[in-house]
Amino acid sequence: MAFQLNKEKKETENKTIRFPLPLIKKIEKVLEGTEVTFSKFVIQACEYALEEMEPKKKKEVRKKSLIK
Repeated sequence: MAFQLNKEKKETENKTIRFPLPLIKKIEKVLEGTEVTFSKFVIQACEYALEEMEPKKKKEVRKKSLIK
């Protein structure tokens, strides 16, 4: 599944994280002209990464349930 930007809001908690400056610049460039904040992008990117890390078998079961 390709990564897609989502404007949906969810309950949140503040966390402090440090990013390399070149990475921040790349992310900000991608977000130009969108209504997606830096925080929303990072949350979505983390969710995507976690989903892609799921064991293959679990992903297959999950995909089958989404198709039905």
